[in-house]
Amino acid sequence: MDKRFDCLKLDRQLCFPLYAAARKVIGQYAEPLEKLGLTYTQYVVMMVLWEEKSVSVKELGRRLYLDSGTLTPLLKTMEKKGLVLRARSKEDERVVNVSLSFEGEALRERALSVPAEVSACVRLPEEDAQKLYELLYELLASIEDR
Repeated sequence: MDKRFDCLKLDRQLCFPLYAAARKVIGQYAEPLEKLGLTYTQYVVMMVLWEEKSVSVKELGRRLYLDSGTLTPLLKTMEKKGLVLRARSKEDERVVNVSLSFEGEALRERALSVPAEVSACVRLPEEDAQKLYELLYELLASIEDR
């Protein structure tokens, strides 16, 4: 067998178990988030806003590893749903800020059960889950944006 092609084997790829695990974990969010009327991406936006109350689109993209081409239509949809408000900065009109609406803030209370529902489906010892969390953030930090 030609060893040159070993690097193309599926079981030699870091990307594949990351991809498959991400899909499986995110899939666990579908049912609890459907009750809230949110997609997973909308949920992570809401988590940032529940923490920060208001943030620029640029900062939101940095925190979530999303570009403005992904965020802009997502935020427009969320604004139409009444969850967020978008407004140009008074200091710099090039900057668009996103903040929670009253409805978006109220949704926080209903979202409290989501982490427990999902973690019940992901059966990893807490110590292993913490190690994985740290390793994934190390991986993210090590990858240069191109």
